[in-house]
Amino acid sequence: MVKSYRLKLIGVLLLCSISTFAWNYRSEDVVTDNVAQLRFGTTFTKKWRTGLQLGVSEDLWFDVYNSEVGPHFRKSYTTVDLGYKPIEYVKLDLGYTLKLLGPDSTWSDSKKADANEWIRHRLYFSVTGSYTFDYAKIYLRERVQLDMRTDSVNLLEKNKYDLFLRSRVGTDFIIPGKPFKPYLWVELINTLNAPKYQQKNGNQFICSVRTQIGFKWRITRLSSLDFFYRFTYGYDRDINITRTKGYIELTEEKLYMHSVGVRYNLDW
Repeated sequence: MVKSYRLKLIGVLLLCSISTFAWNYRSEDVVTDNVAQLRFGTTFTKKWRTGLQLGVSEDLWFDVYNSEVGPHFRKSYTTVDLGYKPIEYVKLDLGYTLKLLGPDSTWSDSKKADANEWIRHRLYFSVTGSYTFDYAKIYLRERVQLDMRTDSVNLLEKNKYDLFLRSRVGTDFIIPGKPFKPYLWVELINTLNAPKYQQKNGNQFICSVRTQIGFKWRITRLSSLDFFYRFTYGYDRDINITRTKGYIELTEEKLYMHSVGVRYNLDW
């Protein structure tokens, strides 16, 4: 009788240990995507003497090389931005972006037909501090960004509303008497509300590092062209939790993106 009881107790303990092991186990994998990209954009900005300005912009991204899914139209951004300069050295921005994701070779027909799969929304608020020297203007921009999706997701794996902090520092060089203005900036993007199982060692993490170099060429008093090269390092943690919540798959996704682009700007 006692022996039978002990065997049952050992069996229960083994089941508990197996369950605990399954819950703690993570299948880890690393996926690397290399991308070469072309970008085209345009921005129209209306400025008032009161310090207010209204901007409307359109951006198109095309992957000419993508090691994961092949060449395709990646996305488009349509942005409306309201800016205000209360003083010379500070600028505030509030904006909305409509994002349209382009289909790639992995998309099913049902996914293409469901607008919730390829439409995203973004709201942001930023504060930019700047100071101009004789031959350069330096600035620091801090932006809080909210990305929203309307498709169905497992909230243990990902959010419907993602918060990010984007920190950018840059320099615009001034060449007196010349229509060219070279510039350089670097930006870090940090998650603010990544789900528990997506976090890195229990913490939020830097999900993107971007740097861009280019020059603006003023072609008329009101219009200019912006030619640039951008390098982006992206890092994401894709989580898959089984229905029983006893098995967690973690895939680290790394992105190396090289982008060349041109933008037309009209200010009046």
